[in-house]
Amino acid sequence: MTYDNICHMKRTTIFIEEALERRLQQFARRQDRSVASVVREALTSHLDSKVAPFELPPTFDSGRSDIATRFEELLFQDFDVHAGARPVRASRKK
Repeated sequence: MTYDNICHMKRTTIFIEEALERRLQQFARRQDRSVASVVREALTSHLDSKVAPFELPPTFDSGRSDIATRFEELLFQDFDVHAGARPVRASRKK
C-alpha cells in the first residue's frame, strides 16, 4: 500500500479479546496480508450485507388516463372555496 492510499484513510483503535487477535493475526499471515486489510475487508463485507436494498416508493397509479387534462376539476371537486362557489376554470387559448 502506498502513502497515496493511506492518506485518505482514518486511523482507529478497536479493543478485541486476545484469542480473537491471535486468530486475526494467524489468518492475515496465512493470507499474506496485513491485519488492517483483513479488518477493512471484514468490516466492509459485514456492513454491505446489512444494508437494505434501495426500493423505489410505490407509484401513484389511479388507473385513470385523463388526470392531466382534468387536473383542475379533479383537484377542486371536493374543495369549497367560498361557501359553495367553485373556482372558475381558467380558459385555455389554443
